[in-house]
Amino acid sequence: MDPVKNPYVPGAGNPPPELAGRSVILSEASVALRRLQTGKNPQSLILVGLRGVGKTVLLNRISDIAHDFGFLPTMIEANENNSLPQMLIPQLKKILFAVDTIESAKQKAKYAFRVLRSFISTVTIKINDIDYGLNVAPEPGTGDSGNFEVDLSDTLLAIGDAAKEAGRHICILIDELQYVKNVEFEALIMAIHKVNQRTLPIIFIGAGLPQILALAGESKSYAERLFKYPMIGALAPNDARVAITNPARTEGVAYSEAAIVRILETTESYPYFLQQWAHDSWNAAQGPTIEENDVIIATATALHSLDESFFKVRFDRCTPSERRYMRSLADLGPGSHRSGDIAERQGVKTTSVAPVRSSLIKKGMIYSPAHGDTMFTVPMFDAYMRRVMPIIQ
Repeated sequence: MDPVKNPYVPGAGNPPPELAGRSVILSEASVALRRLQTGKNPQSLILVGLRGVGKTVLLNRISDIAHDFGFLPTMIEANENNSLPQMLIPQLKKILFAVDTIESAKQKAKYAFRVLRSFISTVTIKINDIDYGLNVAPEPGTGDSGNFEVDLSDTLLAIGDAAKEAGRHICILIDELQYVKNVEFEALIMAIHKVNQRTLPIIFIGAGLPQILALAGESKSYAERLFKYPMIGALAPNDARVAITNPARTEGVAYSEAAIVRILETTESYPYFLQQWAHDSWNAAQGPTIEENDVIIATATALHSLDESFFKVRFDRCTPSERRYMRSLADLGPGSHRSGDIAERQGVKTTSVAPVRSSLIKKGMIYSPAHGDTMFTVPMFDAYMRRVMPIIQ
C-alpha cells in the first residue's frame, strides 16, 4: 500500500497542521483578552524566542481568538525599513472606520480621526511615495506636538475613548518587535501605560527575538509591570511527538518509534524544523509507516530546502564582513560564545569587529544572551554557515 503524500507544506506562510505544546501561552492570552472585556487592566504579552519556534503562528492564533471574542484585532510585522508610525497608522485608520459605524461613538470617532490626522502631519508618512493622510482637519493641540512619545499617546487615547464609547475592544499585535527603534518602543510603552491608566479597551501583544528583553529593560522603568514575557522555545519531547504524529494519523500514516526519535534528535524539537522533517520523511516513505531510514533519506532533502529558503534569505541580507563574523561564530560550534573568541578566530581585536556584531544584532541574526556573549538567533545556523562557507573567507 502506497502512503498518502503529505498535504501539509511547510513554510510559505503556512501554519503547522498541529499547534502542539502552546496551550499555556494561548490560555494566558485568552485570559488577558477576557480581563480587558470585563474592564480590568491585564498585562500585555511579548512572546520571546529564537527563529523557528512559532512566534508568528501564535500571534496569528491569538489574533483569531481576539476576533472570535469580538475584538478589533490588527496585525503588524515590523521591519528594518519602516518606522512604527508607517506601519501603525494605516491599521489605526481601519480600526477607527470600524468604530465610526457605531452610532453612539460617532462624535468621539470623528475627534479621534482629527487627532490621527494631527499625528500624521507630525511624522510625514509616505507609502509608495504617496502621502498617506485623512480628508479631515487636524485637531489643534492634540497629537501634533512633534514629540513622538506624547503624540502617539494622544492618538491611542483618543482611539481608545472612541472604542470604549462604541463598546468595542482593540487588540494590537506586532511581530518582529526587535526591529522597532528604541525611541519608538519607549513611546509605545508610554502609550500603553496611559491607556491602562484610563482603563481603555486596548491591549497590546507582541513577539520578538531575545534581544527585545534588553530593549524593554532599557526602556521605561514600568515596562516590567506592563508586560509578561513568555519564553517560546523548542517543544517538550511529548509535544514534539504530537506535532509529528497527529497530522499523519489523520491521513492514515504512522511513524515507527525509531523514526520519531531520529526526527527529534535531528531537529532538536524546534517546531519549524519538525514540520520540515516530518513533511520530507512522510514523502520519502514507501509505505504507510515512516521508518528511520526514510528520515535519514529525507534529511538531505530537508537541509536543501532550508538552505535554499529559511537559511538563505537571512544569509543574503548580510554583508561580506558580517558573513565572515558569522562563519567565525559557527566555527566555535553550537551555543553561546565569547565575543573575544569570535574575534580571535578572525585574527583581529574585539573592538575592531564590534560594529559588525552590532549590525548583526540589529538585523536579528545574533543576540547577546549575557554580557560579552554571542549566539545565533536561528537554530542550526552554525551548521548552515559551515556548509555555505566551508572556510572563513
